[in-house]
Parts: sequence; C-alpha cells; structure tokens
Amino acid sequence: MGQVVHLVHLVGRFFGSLRPGPPAAEDEAWAIDRLSAGERDLWARMSNPDRRHAVGVAREVVRRWPELGPTALGDEVVTGDGPEPPRAVVAAALLHDVGKVDSGLRTPARVVATLVWAVLDDGMAERWMTTRRGGFRARLARYRRHPEIGGRLLGQAGADPLTATWAEQHHQPPQRWTVDRRIGQLLK
Repeated sequence: MGQVVHLVHLVGRFFGSLRPGPPAAEDEAWAIDRLSAGERDLWARMSNPDRRHAVGVAREVVRRWPELGPTALGDEVVTGDGPEPPRAVVAAALLHDVGKVDSGLRTPARVVATLVWAVLDDGMAERWMTTRRGGFRARLARYRRHPEIGGRLLGQAGADPLTATWAEQHHQPPQRWTVDRRIGQLLK
C-alpha cells in the first residue's frame, strides 16, 4: 500500500512540476517570512515546482498543527494550541527538499533519476558521486542523496537543528527518525 501511495505522490508531483512559474506572490511572501536569512538564500535556489510543493506541504502542516497535542521539540514541550507551529517546524516543511538544488536536475532528468533509483542502490550512488563528480551520473547520484545534502546545506546556513535533521531524514522510515515522531508524521 505504501508504494502505491508513493507512486500517486510522484505522479502528482510530476504533473504539478509541468506548470510554469513560482508560487503565488502571497505564498512566496508567506514562506519567506518564516525563514531565517540563510534559509531564504537556500529557498531562492530551489526550483519553482519545488517551492510550490513546499508551500503546499507547509500550509498543510500549519492547518493540521492544532491536532498535534503536546509534543517534544528539542528540550521543550510544545502544543498545538498556538496559531502556528514553531518557526523551525514550518521551515522544515518548506525546506525538506532543498538538497535537490545540488543536482541541478530539471523535471525530465528527475523522472530519469526516479526510474534509475527504483532499480539501483545507494552503493551505486556513492560510486557515481566520487568517480564522476561533474557528469550526468554524478548529478543523478546527488539527486538520490538530496536528503543528506539538504541537511548539510541547512546546517551550513545556520538553520535550526530540527529543520536540518528533517531534511536529512524525511525519506527514512519513522523508526529511524530522531525528530519527535509526531512532528515527523505531521511533516510527512
């Protein structure tokens, strides 16, 4: 069942990526207002389809925040009774795919990458990244490794640890998350 849901998600992302242009001006301003200066620089590097997707994810996180209840966020306990999640949670939703900027791939090549990584493993990605640094296969490998690349970019940009950690872990199974599971489920 999980693979069917994932496939439906990918098909929806593909068709959404065909629409030209950035997010609506209101959505763009809303997102930028919730990011730190370093995060804004990364946001500006993201593709239009990735930014539109990220705004949709973040708006859904904000909409569902009141359902969360008391949850651990670092050393403090937060609740869903505020008007919006803490900034780090919204930034995590907005920047979870930021590592894709390192690959430089556009929609057609991303389709190829998705198909390639459906049959090849992470070991191949590692080899391609180290032996073909500037070639197309290296770009495919960096696309595959976008979660860890995103976590690193966010760490370098001074993002909150939750934001960087979620970018790094958002494709991992829940049992491997180090963020609070309830926050991870909301972000997922």
